[in-house]
Amino acid sequence: MNIPIEILNDAKSWVYVEAKKVIKRIGGKTPEKGYVLFETGYGPSGLPHIGTFGEVCRTTMVMKAFEQLTEGKIPTKLICFSDDMDGFRKVPENVPNRDELEKYLNKPLTKVTDPFGCCESFGQHNNKLLCKFLDDFNFEYEFASSTEYYTSGKFDEALIKLLNNYEKVQNIMLPTLGEERAKTYSPFLPVCPETGKVLQVPVTKVDTTNNTITYRRDDGEEVETKITGGACKLQWKPDWALRWYALDVDYEMCGKDLKPSVDVSEKIIRVLGGKPPENLVYELFLDEQGSKISKSKGNGLSIKDWLKYAPQESLSLFMYQKPKTAKKLYFDVIPKTMDEYLTWVEKYKTQEDKQKVENPAHHIHGGNVPDNSSPISFALLLNLASVANSSDPKVLWAFISKYSSGATPEKSPKLAQMVEYAIRYYQDFIKTKKQYRPMSDAERPQFELLKDTLKQMTDCKDPSEMQTAVFSVGKEFKYEKLGDWFSAIYQVLLGQNQGPRMGSFILLYGVKETINLIDKALNNEMD
Repeated sequence: MNIPIEILNDAKSWVYVEAKKVIKRIGGKTPEKGYVLFETGYGPSGLPHIGTFGEVCRTTMVMKAFEQLTEGKIPTKLICFSDDMDGFRKVPENVPNRDELEKYLNKPLTKVTDPFGCCESFGQHNNKLLCKFLDDFNFEYEFASSTEYYTSGKFDEALIKLLNNYEKVQNIMLPTLGEERAKTYSPFLPVCPETGKVLQVPVTKVDTTNNTITYRRDDGEEVETKITGGACKLQWKPDWALRWYALDVDYEMCGKDLKPSVDVSEKIIRVLGGKPPENLVYELFLDEQGSKISKSKGNGLSIKDWLKYAPQESLSLFMYQKPKTAKKLYFDVIPKTMDEYLTWVEKYKTQEDKQKVENPAHHIHGGNVPDNSSPISFALLLNLASVANSSDPKVLWAFISKYSSGATPEKSPKLAQMVEYAIRYYQDFIKTKKQYRPMSDAERPQFELLKDTLKQMTDCKDPSEMQTAVFSVGKEFKYEKLGDWFSAIYQVLLGQNQGPRMGSFILLYGVKETINLIDKALNNEMD
């Protein structure tokens, strides 16, 4: 990619807007730490999910845009930080040996036995899954563990700084809490030396000379403990601020539900003498009914679900589009997003530089857009699978090879991949809903004319010409809305309410085959 810096500086896409905020933050020069730090956070009490992908994907896009704008002269780093020292609050429903895990409640996740028996702890098990998850998508990142940062002393200086500002932090936190919790709240959570549990207990004394706190246990006994070396960790919001301060984080985005936490953490880092990172607050995903997606409700679409029916690039496009707008995330959006991706990749080939930098494909691929275009849209493949009514790729390729001369699975691996995706999607979502509508008596002359028109076009190779011919039939019968004519075609010939551009579909399926399909409908022989 050799796009002039002048064009990059004028780019308006949200990715470049975010990257420019980071450049302004650092004054256009390398920070003292030697690099610009982008961060994403991860709670390892559960498995990586589609939100994890979204946050790392979007942050990577901003980081790549920053690198382009600075012409690679300022080093960057993306850290994926795991909060694996958090207390184990609840035994998940989907793990083995649940009874065994009960005795580890409230211990740091890295001190909880691994129910799967493959790692030293449950926290490490989930961290391993996170890294594999990120590696599978070829993200460039550095993994960081909260446990390691606390116990190794990497957080000690920042912890001491917070201890010296204890009252100021309390004054920020207490107004955000309920009356009962405020009575016993402390930003410090001591780790009990006897039980190893992360304690939520009242702090009765703060000693900034010896860097200790004294807390009262449930049995009433007061215990003094160091705050450094992993003897304590912090509550969630102070912990976030501590991390920003200690690592000097320059950029981190978060979901809308965490905006109140961001506001509080920003106040705390300022008390510590630090500067909050640049932040993008993105909207949350909705299910098909428009309700917020929740892991506990199970009303969401998993990343495994998406990747069963479309490639990673299409999911990246979904994440790129309008991050500040709440979007429905359910199975019906997959084919549409897949075809939008193909369209953007095709446009990129002929666009000028100033158009390329606004093209989503540019950001999905970090400025190095591969030739992932396809002669056939995903929607067309779905309809071909539907009419062919086959789960055998060879059946579809028999049609494809006639439509696109020389196309084979070996020569067109991306198209071959799309065929597999289309067959799966058809089998799981379209086949069970197909319902052919018998044509009405009034519609019979229309389909007869369509058949006669096609008989005159058996040598046609132009989708636009074929589309015009189908249009002409609708105009002949004076439809007020030509969309009603195409709806009739979809319902009668395809068994669905929506469909492809018929010109392209007819040429893909075959003119003679389409004529035979119309004959079946005229004879009431549709399945």
